[in-house]
Amino acid sequence: MNKEQYKGVYVFAEQRDGVIQNVAYELIGKARELADVLGEEVCAILAGHDSDKQAPELIAAGADRVLYLDYPELQDYLTEPYVQAITQVIQDRKPSIVLIGATTIGRDLGPRISGRIHTGLTADCTSLEIGEDGNLMMTRPAFGGNLMATILCKEHRPQMSTVRPGVMRQKERNYKRNGEVEKVKITFDKSKFKVRLIETVKAEKAKVDITEANVLVSGGRGVRNAEGFKKLQEFAKTINAQVSSSRAMVDAGIMAHDVQVGQTGKTVRPNLYFALGISGAIQHLAGMEESEYIIAINKDKFAPIFNSADLGIVGDVHKIIPLLTKKLARE
Repeated sequence: MNKEQYKGVYVFAEQRDGVIQNVAYELIGKARELADVLGEEVCAILAGHDSDKQAPELIAAGADRVLYLDYPELQDYLTEPYVQAITQVIQDRKPSIVLIGATTIGRDLGPRISGRIHTGLTADCTSLEIGEDGNLMMTRPAFGGNLMATILCKEHRPQMSTVRPGVMRQKERNYKRNGEVEKVKITFDKSKFKVRLIETVKAEKAKVDITEANVLVSGGRGVRNAEGFKKLQEFAKTINAQVSSSRAMVDAGIMAHDVQVGQTGKTVRPNLYFALGISGAIQHLAGMEESEYIIAINKDKFAPIFNSADLGIVGDVHKIIPLLTKKLARE
């Protein structure tokens, strides 16, 4: 394989209902950093139908070129049409790096593409850097989050990685950037289309996604039960925050999975993160350690969470939070 013919950092710009998802902008920001080190261009792959109006946003976010795949078959995500389309782009353009968001769509799409083009895929990366040899250093949690592994794909191209939403930071948009929107032709093998979308039924979700919250009040095993989370809800309402949870409370059936923070939940970067009754296992830290300011309350003064907290309070959450709520409500 001639690695020199593979150039460019490509990002799958995931869209749903014609709206480009935040993870795409996060990945373009990281792609911009990687491409600048390599001296290559950033290309965003936008697949959909009548979605080209959003292409300038991708350029403002850092893309040099938007490859727009405009087909009715790509309006809604179905595995086979999307895999065929993105695989053709990669085979024709030969990018050096391909980045995909580790969403429900990305987790389905990425492995299938890597299998068809015979390259590796490193999933759920938390860090991406260019090594001294020019290879992409893809770092992800391993062994249940107990250590971090850096993986290289030296023998095959492209180097593929999925990254969870919220791990990378969006760069500030620059609407003065110049870029090109290119409409790309795809040839589908419709004989392989075995699934068709009949109806889309959307479940009601929380008013605010915890990944977009500025302030999070997160409860762990120390909160104990639903009654304990009512106290957290009252506190969160007082300070205009959202409530989230550790895995222990989700496994106990007290909180929903969509508000879980951690390696098997969501990665968050709020301006302020309250870790209440959370011990600070590495799996939880992986989802919130990039928060701007962390306040921890725990009865155990040796709890690992205090090593990551900016402010730590040793005490009972059930006594401290009601007092704090009352105090802040008066002010």
